[in-house]
Amino acid sequence: MADTGIGASVKRKEDFRFLTGQGHYTDDINRHGQAYAYFLRSPHAHAKIKKVDTAAASKMPGVVAIFTGADVAADKIGGLICGWTVTDRFGKPHKAPPHPILANEKVRYVGDHVAVVIAESIAQAKDAAENIAVDYEQLPAVVDTATAMDPKAAQLHADVPNNLCYDWELGDKAAVDAAFAKAAHVSKLDLVNNRLIPNAMEPRAAIGEYDGGTGSYTCYSTSQNPHVLRLILCAFIMGVPEDKMRVIAPDVGGGFGSKIFCYAEEVVCTWAAKKVKRPVKWTAERSESFVSDAHGRDHVSHVEMAMDKDGKFLAMKVDTIAAMGAYLSTFATCVPTYLYATLLAGQYTAPAIYANVKAVFTSTAPVDAYRGAGRPEATYVVERIVENCARDLKMDPAEIRRRNFVKPDAFPYQTPVALQYDSGNYEKALDEALKLADYKGFPARKAESAKRGKLRGIGFSAYIEACGIAPSAVVGSLGAGVGLWESAQIRFNPTGTAQILTGSHSHGQGHETTLAQVVADQLGLSVDAVTVVHGDTSQVPFGMGTYGSRSLAVGGSAAVKAVDKIVAKGKKIAAHLLEASVDDIQYSKGVFKVAGTDRQKTIQEIAFTAYVPHNYPKDLEPGLDETAFYDPANFTYPAGVHIAEVEIDPDTGVTTIVSWSAVDDFGNVVNPMVVEGQVHGGIAQGVGQALLEACVYDKDTGQLLTGSYMDYCMPRADDLPSFKVGTTVTPCPHNPLGVKGCGEAGAIAAPPALINAITDALGVRDIPMPATPERVWRIAQKSKSKMAAE
Repeated sequence: MADTGIGASVKRKEDFRFLTGQGHYTDDINRHGQAYAYFLRSPHAHAKIKKVDTAAASKMPGVVAIFTGADVAADKIGGLICGWTVTDRFGKPHKAPPHPILANEKVRYVGDHVAVVIAESIAQAKDAAENIAVDYEQLPAVVDTATAMDPKAAQLHADVPNNLCYDWELGDKAAVDAAFAKAAHVSKLDLVNNRLIPNAMEPRAAIGEYDGGTGSYTCYSTSQNPHVLRLILCAFIMGVPEDKMRVIAPDVGGGFGSKIFCYAEEVVCTWAAKKVKRPVKWTAERSESFVSDAHGRDHVSHVEMAMDKDGKFLAMKVDTIAAMGAYLSTFATCVPTYLYATLLAGQYTAPAIYANVKAVFTSTAPVDAYRGAGRPEATYVVERIVENCARDLKMDPAEIRRRNFVKPDAFPYQTPVALQYDSGNYEKALDEALKLADYKGFPARKAESAKRGKLRGIGFSAYIEACGIAPSAVVGSLGAGVGLWESAQIRFNPTGTAQILTGSHSHGQGHETTLAQVVADQLGLSVDAVTVVHGDTSQVPFGMGTYGSRSLAVGGSAAVKAVDKIVAKGKKIAAHLLEASVDDIQYSKGVFKVAGTDRQKTIQEIAFTAYVPHNYPKDLEPGLDETAFYDPANFTYPAGVHIAEVEIDPDTGVTTIVSWSAVDDFGNVVNPMVVEGQVHGGIAQGVGQALLEACVYDKDTGQLLTGSYMDYCMPRADDLPSFKVGTTVTPCPHNPLGVKGCGEAGAIAAPPALINAITDALGVRDIPMPATPERVWRIAQKSKSKMAAE
């Protein structure tokens, strides 16, 4: 099995259908008699709705129905919920204003849902929407995250004074203050983590269908999390028994977090299908996605690091204001708290850390998890201040990191911000990355660039993340409304092939290959003899979906547990067939053998007889079909070092990434090629944030100024170098595969590495992301002027 099992770079099984246009996405699905939904969205960032007049629109050709917030309220359909309760530093739960699926009194951001038109065609629905007359009373908008709590700022929700959702803290403030009082050096930095708009290749889509004969609903959705979507639809919004709701998430073209959540469009299509007695389909246009998908990041932070005279970290304190947008999305509250502040220790041994996080409502699209979710924001704060600590002390940036790393013999390592790291060897990753980057040769390269009038810089990012989310007991104690275990069922067919039915979801990561590799390796099957089924709540066991690099660490571990049950059952069957005691049956790589003999049965023979039990004893149950649930004992902690090297043209401000070296520790690696692809994609996403992407709202009007690809710049292939990628391995000690998760590493590591490189080249402490040519050019010109004056 070495060529296809765990550790082999097996080509992705799913790529054939994706690359040949045979994928089956939600928009590819068409139900008999379906109608089309189009949402009328608010053109204002904040306004009272005085009147919605649909009379003229209702008479337009093809219109089936028009619904407003009043119709939803009349049917007692609930609003969207936030599934994670954060308790503030005063012991009170966060403020959670109502989030109606169709606005009924106010709109609170450009793109807020005002009404839905359902028509025979999407064109007719659009035409009708233009004839809906809405009488708005415009109100002042509050857009800026940093000043949203200002008493003079517009108030978005009547029951949320100063737009403050929560004021939360973590860490020992007294210990931090004491450490700062005796520090030899203190470095300080103000940082903005720019708001991003997710841009999955496939826009969101939904189809609602209602079967009057059974009283059951079906919702087709581009969801990363179909079971949780069903749970929210049924238990919190529509009041429908879960056995009357089926959610199907077929092939999904990327998610990056933005498709974890329950959105208004899924609710409306499903609810309206019963109202109009027809399937109702909605597919987002790209411009809709810009205003209606949950955005990511949007933090404003001040960070200080206290050090002794040798550059050892004594304490760190962080104050962050985090935007929630106009309403709370499904998991918004946990992102700037438990997924952010708990990672502020980074890879370092600062003995005291204190973080204060204030979450604010603004007249903008809701903000929620986006690739990395809190971990990129934390790493950005840590790695930017560490870089500036080195510069303030005139130390080598590699040396200050090495000096403060958690040592390899210190694991398990308890951080001062709640987490206990399970394994790692951070110095080894740094050493490998320095070799890949030819760090020793950098001064010569910098001098050569200077001869050509260019500026050259190098930047480090020693990131860590907590993923494989996570122990249910832990997240429950922190306010999560769900458990975060995962399930897997392994179902053998009589002919010896097997299916894995997983509660996680694949939307481009390669799970159909990697999960198959895990099970095939352990059951002695060809990887082609194992298929993966996911994304349909009527077929697969209840699961918690895919996000936070959890599918292999948690879902794969569930599959291993199911394999264990298959083997245990196989031993009973083999004992019967071989006329031996179960205790004498040994199993290895698909073969059941009587110990000390040459009598054996293959797993294919076992599977066949499991379904043809002609001579089974009464106590031996037929079938070979086992289910397991796995709840991890801890998060997993991938870590690594990325080194970016850039060259800047001071005359144009253009930054060229000339080298990128990444050494990551993902624990044991199931498929190196898939992992490498995940790292490449993550770095590209991080480079996008650092150099190109910025979601910009007009501060006065709240209008989205970057509402299309004309204004919102995504990274392209020619923005990126060829990456030099390496790995180190410290297996995760608490899951059966020893894996840690790789999906978010690049997006976490890249922004600080790149900004550290750019600021190194420019000789400045900070440059706001994205470091566009215009921003870089202005700083470069200031530097020229300063040098000329000197």
